Amino acid sequence: MNPHTHDVRDTHPDKRTLRREFLAMRSALPKDDVRKTRTVLARRALDLDELATAGTVAAYVSVGNEPGTGALLDALHARGTRVLLPVLLPDNDLDWGAYDGADSLVRVRHPGKMALLEPGGERLGPDAVLAADVVLLPGLAVDARGMRLGRGGGSYDRVLARLAAAGARPALVVLLYDGEVVAHVPEEAHDQAVHAVVTPSGVRHFRRP
Repeated sequence: MNPHTHDVRDTHPDKRTLRREFLAMRSALPKDDVRKTRTVLARRALDLDELATAGTVAAYVSVGNEPGTGALLDALHARGTRVLLPVLLPDNDLDWGAYDGADSLVRVRHPGKMALLEPGGERLGPDAVLAADVVLLPGLAVDARGMRLGRGGGSYDRVLARLAAAGARPALVVLLYDGEVVAHVPEEAHDQAVHAVVTPSGVRHFRRP
């Protein structure tokens, strides 16, 4: 089965319940707390050895009350790191484009989804992520083993499958709020552990296989 086209969106009932709970907690966060977290997360993440030595980082633009990535994107770009941002395709796979500052982003509304900020320049193709030394993954939680709870759309499962099929081994990093690091999240056969989680209170690394 082709991992580049297979739809791996999960239907795990426990995951669906957890997603609702974590999304509800995020929606209740005060706006001031969300804004302050962006700066703290950027500072914590920039201290990661993986990001300090990365030539290319695949990242994403946070939306709503997600842990903010804007300050981190700007800091990486300012120090000369090549930053790739996703472009959502109709089948939920991801294309990529280069980040060249906030002015390079365009607001795109995909049918049935919230508006996303995406890079407005050249499309580099889904395989562009294979050049990344670090991949920042959106998530709702991570557990003590490094297993990530995503949103369930399958886009980043495809990215991870693409990396694995090509033998690429970038560092996988998740940005979360402190309360989103938990003892256990359900996993399925296609799930992969991340290598580090960054929260406002610090960084935790997990063993790389």
